[in-house]
Amino acid sequence: MKRAIELSKKNIETGGGPFGAVIVKDGKIIGEGWNKVTTNNDPTAHAEVEAIREACKSIKNFDLTGAEIYTSCEPCPMCLAAIYWARLSKVYFANTKSDAANIQFDDDFIYTEIPKPISDRKISMVQMMHSEALEVFKAWSSSDKKIPY
Repeated sequence: MKRAIELSKKNIETGGGPFGAVIVKDGKIIGEGWNKVTTNNDPTAHAEVEAIREACKSIKNFDLTGAEIYTSCEPCPMCLAAIYWARLSKVYFANTKSDAANIQFDDDFIYTEIPKPISDRKISMVQMMHSEALEVFKAWSSSDKKIPY
């Protein structure tokens, strides 16, 4: 956790957001990340996502089962989803989402949008070309080259 906090502190000195994350497996750091949203102009470049990307490259696998993440703040909805997709085994966090909201990093809106029916969400969501896209899913389902995840 100390390293995650160090990364978050160092990042604000270069104009980045105050977030850092470290992924550990078998007692060894396999990935580190810090918030690069403003420095990379990438809204998905949160510390946890960056650490997951680095850890997966490090072990050459998309599955981080058995690894743990130390993050300087309770993960936002996007990062929490990425943590589940990566199959991390445990999350340690320092600051809470309330602490983040107090400095204008408030994710409550997203948390309340997710359970709403699609028709009630603030961003309009329109389904189209379902049958064409479903054909691709069918092809993947029967492919002998698929790698399930």
